[in-house]
Amino acid sequence: MKKLNIVFLGTPDFAVDTLKTLIENQYNIVGVITAPDRKAGRGQKINQSAIKKYALTQNLTILQPTNLKDEAFLAELKALNANLQIIVAFRMLPKVVWNMPKYGTFNLHASLLPNYRGAAPINWAIINGETKTGVTTFFIDEKIDTGEIIMQEEIAIDPHENTGSLHDKLMTLGSNLVLKTVKSIQEGTVKPYVQPETENIKTAYKLHKHTCKIDWSLPIDVIYNKIRGLSPYPAAWCEMVNGNEVLAIKLYDVKKIKEAHQLETGSVISDKKTIKIAVQEGYIELMVIQLPGKKKMDVKSLLNGFLIKENAIVR
Repeated sequence: MKKLNIVFLGTPDFAVDTLKTLIENQYNIVGVITAPDRKAGRGQKINQSAIKKYALTQNLTILQPTNLKDEAFLAELKALNANLQIIVAFRMLPKVVWNMPKYGTFNLHASLLPNYRGAAPINWAIINGETKTGVTTFFIDEKIDTGEIIMQEEIAIDPHENTGSLHDKLMTLGSNLVLKTVKSIQEGTVKPYVQPETENIKTAYKLHKHTCKIDWSLPIDVIYNKIRGLSPYPAAWCEMVNGNEVLAIKLYDVKKIKEAHQLETGSVISDKKTIKIAVQEGYIELMVIQLPGKKKMDVKSLLNGFLIKENAIVR
């Protein structure tokens, strides 16, 4: 049985569950590497990463390099004498870092590789209407998410699930898979294998504002999947032309209603309690939205103080 000294690299909430699981299972975490503190919000308060906040409660050694090739940082990292590094939601590492430990550096990725390599695998699995996804542990190499697979675990995607709920399921599934992976490395039973290269590998490239805008001329299922795949973050959006106003609205929760109609695509139909958008094959009913400069709220509450004008459209 190998004695492991682990350096953990991660930043957001998704990574905290895994670090916590390792500590609860008595693994020796000799250091944590996370993003530098940043100023955020209107008051420009210093904001610490979720991983740093948790690591501080455990009195762990924390490194926050701005440059991963910096000699001073590399010297600090080497001095920790780690023989295994684990990455969960961190940035790309230079070879000098991932090649340092004796037993290698492995990453947890929130997809069934080789599909959905990239920055937003949870979002894209839902946007593309997948019925299953999962988590993968793999050894790091020179490219992004291409290294040899160690283990995978599969999970079904509920047809009405959004990215927020799937994120939480994969976070738990992923922390358990990391634990299994570490045990396998510790016992010397690990058998990594090269990722299969198929012709139609789906990617999970970074989301930008223009990719989050809804095209109301698309089929109803495509629109529905995109909205739930972008909820709660970064959120789908569109423009609503309401009388003389053009409002950029964010869409967080919707229902799809398959029903024949003769209305023009993008027409807004509203009464005192509901807002529906006419699309191919039916309507998208808006449930939770956000107007510019306002908090997100359910549509029924919104309509108490907001009037949808006749002939309103979305685009």
